[in-house]
Parts: sequence; structure tokens; C-alpha cells
Amino acid sequence: MTVSGPPLFELEDVHQSYGSGPVVLNVLEGVDLQVCRGDFAAIMGPSGSGKSTLMNIIGLLDRPARGRYLLKGVETASLDDGETAALRNEAIGFVFQSFHLLPRLTAWQNVGLPLVYRGLGRAEIRRRATGLLETVGLGDRAAHRPHELSGGQRQRVAIARALVGEPEILLADEPTGALDTDTGQEIMNLLFRMNEEQGTTAIVITHDHGVAAQCPRRIQIRNGRLQERDPPPNGGGAGL
Repeated sequence: MTVSGPPLFELEDVHQSYGSGPVVLNVLEGVDLQVCRGDFAAIMGPSGSGKSTLMNIIGLLDRPARGRYLLKGVETASLDDGETAALRNEAIGFVFQSFHLLPRLTAWQNVGLPLVYRGLGRAEIRRRATGLLETVGLGDRAAHRPHELSGGQRQRVAIARALVGEPEILLADEPTGALDTDTGQEIMNLLFRMNEEQGTTAIVITHDHGVAAQCPRRIQIRNGRLQERDPPPNGGGAGL
């Protein structure tokens, strides 16, 4: 998809650490990152490199110890917990390696969960949820529960759930990690299609170089710092 306009979100000199006193673990050290609408980026690095910490900050699940995070031009440090939750629900969709589907709910009920928190009625939730299941190729599985679905189908349900609120940013944490190679590629193809057809900005957290190699932007995280490989021609990107 064509990438344009001002940054959708940006991190400026972001630091994150855990612990206190003499035992402090510095996880992120001066991270700078700009992502524009329509970007599709992979953030890769070894275990313990800070990938999940970075995703939690981008996803408004955690706040940096130091630095600035602006989302849609909003300085997120100025938001209280309620405002943060509302912005997260509106702007960000999450896809996790372990799916995080509720076993007692059907596929469409799992997909519709984010809309419950927006106060929509059951009929409207079902309409939107089943429509998205059609989009991801699971229209005939709407009434099935997670244990009745394959791993790839469960991940498609998780992607539909992430997209049902029409977020501008899709954060996918190791979305192919629990899948075989062929199924994982099907999931990546689906994410690329959502990016191209829906304009969804996608950030994929991965340790898989094969997955990262397919993404237009490839950002390496190591020792709490970022380095972009083959920066895009518009100049946006990550810096050390």
C-alpha cells in the first residue's frame, strides 16, 4: 500500500527499564521510531531483546519510563487510564501467537468482543463479526467454538477480532509462531491483503527472518536499540 502523510505514531528517545536500586534491567534505550499510515513493518530480534516491551508501549499497554510516545498526534503521557483505554480500543487491534480466544464463545462471539465494550447491540455485533469472518474466509465457521477449529482458523478468528473495531494499527505478536510453514504463510498473506485493501497499518513482531523478509520495512532490535534495514524512500524509520 502507498504510505503517506504525517506519522501515525512516533516514539522519541523512549527508554524502559525494570527493577530498582542496584538491580535495574534496561530494556529499551533511546528508541526513535516513526510509522506512517499504510506502513507494514516487521520488528525482529532475539528473545529478550525488547520486542514485547516495545509492542506493549506502542499498544498502550505500558508507559515508557522516559521519552515521548505520540499516537495520532496525541501525547499519550497526558492521558489518564480511561482515556488511554478508549484510545487503545479505537486505534489498535492486537493479534497474539496463542490466539487468546475464549473457549466457551463461538467464532463470531469472540470476534465481536471488542464491540461489546463500545456498547453496541447484539444484532449489530453479530452483523459486523460475521462479515469479518467472511472476509477472512471463515464465514461457514461462525458458529464453531475454538476447539472445533484448526490453528490457522483460530488465528484468522483472532485477526478478525483485531480488525472488527476498524483500528488504524494492527499489532501482531509472533502471529505465525504457533503455525506450520504453509499455514503461517496463509496468515501473512491475509495480513498483507488487509494492509492493501483496508489500509490497515501493520506491525509484526517476529523472530522469523523468513516472515520479516516479506515486509516492506524491517527493523532490528538489539540491546534495547533499533536499526532499520533498507529504510523506505520517504525517509521515515527508526534510528539508533
